[in-house]
Amino acid sequence: MRETTMPKNTYTDEFKADAVRLYEDTKGASFSSIAVDLGISRATLKNWVYAARRARGVQPSRTAEDPTDELLRLRKEVQHLRSETQKLSTERDILRKAAKYFAGETTW
Repeated sequence: MRETTMPKNTYTDEFKADAVRLYEDTKGASFSSIAVDLGISRATLKNWVYAARRARGVQPSRTAEDPTDELLRLRKEVQHLRSETQKLSTERDILRKAAKYFAGETTW
């Protein structure tokens, strides 16, 4: 079976630098909003911004998290915590039933 791949878009260094500058100079901008304006993917812009910051010796900060990234991270965390709560509730109920069963069996 022959695998078909989509051609990768290639962007000039100037376009990348302009995109990074636009993101960094736009107050309150999100990766998503700038990426849509430029017709590129959010992940591509984010990679360019982080690469440019690393090249300048600036490490991406967790405190300056993009609002869209923060929302996605928090939604994922809430989903994880809900599933963990459900799992723990189920385990607790099983242990309660087992405790009642064994307490009833050991009466002499």
